[in-house]
Amino acid sequence: MAKTSSAKKGTATLLLVAFLMAAAAAFAALKVRTDKVAREKLPGSSIIYIPSGKFLKYATFGYRTLAADAIYLWAIQYYSTPTIDDRFDHLDHIFAIINELDPRYQDPYEVGALIAVQEARNPAAAFSILDRGAANNPDQWVYPFNAGHVALMTLKDYPLAEKYFEQCLKIPGAPEFVERLRANAIFKKGDLRTSWETWLEIYKKAPDERTKKIASNHLYNVKAAIDAAAIEDAAAKYRERFGRPSADLETLLRTGFLREVPKDMDGQDYIYDPATGKVKTVTSPWRR
Repeated sequence: MAKTSSAKKGTATLLLVAFLMAAAAAFAALKVRTDKVAREKLPGSSIIYIPSGKFLKYATFGYRTLAADAIYLWAIQYYSTPTIDDRFDHLDHIFAIINELDPRYQDPYEVGALIAVQEARNPAAAFSILDRGAANNPDQWVYPFNAGHVALMTLKDYPLAEKYFEQCLKIPGAPEFVERLRANAIFKKGDLRTSWETWLEIYKKAPDERTKKIASNHLYNVKAAIDAAAIEDAAAKYRERFGRPSADLETLLRTGFLREVPKDMDGQDYIYDPATGKVKTVTSPWRR
């Protein structure tokens, strides 16, 4: 009886493999035919043969991961073919199929987002893919981290970057440097006080001298930005009142436009340009 049962299972497996191979061959044949359709007449014709993820869940008879692998490998080839001019039109949809078939399959989320940003120039699709990754894998910090990186470096959307980095930090195992990226995003969006507090906390908790030095340089930079804003505001008000620029910072102090003449975090005077009213530090924050 055991041998008969084993033989039946083996036959069933062979039939399933044969079915999948036949289905793949049918898809390939259909691709050849649809690729001949003029894209200017029917945009996206090259991917109309791909079923939905919900259909494939049942059509693969439990072999979802195998189907996800097959579609992912096809997608890599498809999106690296520059002659398909409309290949990015359904990028998010294609990767959504892979994600639905195998929600824990990490590579498609990361590669799909990379293609969306670098090739398709479509950050919105990248966020959609990475948000899906985060929803399907709430224990993995890499998805909000990558989304934060896209927001910070590509879009320069600093509030959005801060949100993603904050989300990342709530996940166990997130690396400590993410807090520094969050602090930088806060600085970039112009919230200098919160940036100072965040970098100060990083400085106090620094596990090594290198991290402490990085935090110190950022604190120097944040303080300089706060002081420069106060000085430049005072210089603008002085010019508005008297119709001429202030000759020096002491004049701004003497006339009440400044409460004090600030110094940088190293105790050095700022360089003030009377002609423009602008202020800069003697030393670059990154060369201290």
